[in-house]
Amino acid sequence: MAQEIERKFLVCGDFKAEAYLSTRIIQGYLSSVPGRIVRVRVKGDKGYITVKGQANATGVSRFEWEKEIPVDEALALLELAEPGCIDKTRYLVKNTDGRHVWEVDEFHGDNEDLVMAEIELAAEDEPFDKPDWLGKEVSGDPRYYNSMLKTHPFKSWK
Repeated sequence: MAQEIERKFLVCGDFKAEAYLSTRIIQGYLSSVPGRIVRVRVKGDKGYITVKGQANATGVSRFEWEKEIPVDEALALLELAEPGCIDKTRYLVKNTDGRHVWEVDEFHGDNEDLVMAEIELAAEDEPFDKPDWLGKEVSGDPRYYNSMLKTHPFKSWK
C-alpha cells in the first residue's frame, strides 16, 4: 500500500505563467470520517476513487490508495456523496529543482479566493526549492483539507 507524503502551502503570487497543464476537478466524499476518507473525483475526462488514512502527527504523511475508474461510474458515485463538493482547477508547475512538480489548486464556489500548492515528497525531510509565489505552510492544518473545505468552506472563516 502507498504512503502519501506531501506538504501544503498557501499561494501568494502569480504562478500561472509557469503552469504547463490545467485541469478542472470536481470531487465529493463517500466518507469524510477522519482516518478513513473515501473520495470520488472527476478530473477532466477521467474518474478516480481514493481512500486516505489518518495523517501522522506532522500532518504530512498518511496512507493513500487510488484507482482510476470509468468517468460515468465516478459521476454516479458523486450522486451518493455526502453534501458539499469541491470544485477547483489544478495547475501543474515544474519545480526549479527538476525533481518535483507543484500541484496548485485554485478553488471555486464557496472556496473562491483560496489557492494552495502541494508537493509530494519521498520523505518528510526531503529538501525542495520553494518558488517566490509560495506563501505560508499549512501542512497539518485540518482547515485546509479538502474534506473539511466541503463542509467548512473558506468563505466562512477567511
